[in-house]
Amino acid sequence: MKFTTKKIALLAIITALTVAISFFLKIPMPLTKGVVTVLDAGVILTALRFGRAEGAIVGGLTGLLFDLLSGYPHWALFSLLIHGGQGFVAGGRTARTAWLTLSCLIMVLGYFVVAWLFYGFGAALADMPGNIIQSIFGVVVGLTLESALSRVK
Repeated sequence: MKFTTKKIALLAIITALTVAISFFLKIPMPLTKGVVTVLDAGVILTALRFGRAEGAIVGGLTGLLFDLLSGYPHWALFSLLIHGGQGFVAGGRTARTAWLTLSCLIMVLGYFVVAWLFYGFGAALADMPGNIIQSIFGVVVGLTLESALSRVK
């Protein structure tokens, strides 16, 4: 994989759009002081469209930037790692369903562990349904957009 100026600019635009859209569509999670967003859709779309490295870059940057800009700096490093890992795994080219399922597990379990460390087991457990919905929604939207974009050159 080669990172040309054009590809770097494209990944920056995707990152910025994903963060901006996530600002408009977010649901607060009071127990963990976090939010449910549509961020995963941009991560999954990028991973499916471009591959593992690009998915990891956009995933990590969108998670990090969203948290920093939204006032959740204590989540930023964890979001960088969790969404970066999610994007990397989702970019698997063979057995796509297995990779996408694993990417959902990385996101849900990653945030569960961090929320458990921050707020306790009960709060982490209460936060899980929102993360499951966010992750599944991200896969559905990412797959739908990738299908639509595959017809455009």
